[in-house]
Amino acid sequence: MNTHIKSILLAILSVFFLFGCGSEAKKDNTAEEAVPIFTPKKTEETDPMKNKGVGPVTEVTLGEINKDMALEGEKLFTELCTACHKPNEKYIGPAPKGVLDRRSPEWVMNMILNPTEMVQKDPVAKKLLMEFNGSPMANQNLKEDQARKILEYFRTL
Repeated sequence: MNTHIKSILLAILSVFFLFGCGSEAKKDNTAEEAVPIFTPKKTEETDPMKNKGVGPVTEVTLGEINKDMALEGEKLFTELCTACHKPNEKYIGPAPKGVLDRRSPEWVMNMILNPTEMVQKDPVAKKLLMEFNGSPMANQNLKEDQARKILEYFRTL
């Protein structure tokens, strides 16, 4: 191909490129032209408030704080959990203050009752295990009513 034809083709391609990529119509971003951003539906794996965890607790109904239960829960927490958890600060494990703003009550109770299986099967528990340097939560072999009392104490923090 001679140089003159190459120059003409290059000029034509340049014109197409300029008008194809930079037209005023494309710069006018109206709502109709906007491309919607894909937002996946929240599932148990992506929404920690819907994740109930792995274990015996499938439903917890919270009403007003039961002060007697919370006091008993505080005693249990102090006796069994403070080696690794501080109520208001990150320690060996996460602080329980505000946990019900981050996790469902069922998830919290299942983590208390079933920590070994939780870190094996629950995506949030797996992530927490890594965040806390692979320190697994000790299974205190609590009964469901004891875990519920600890949960009630967490609600007072």
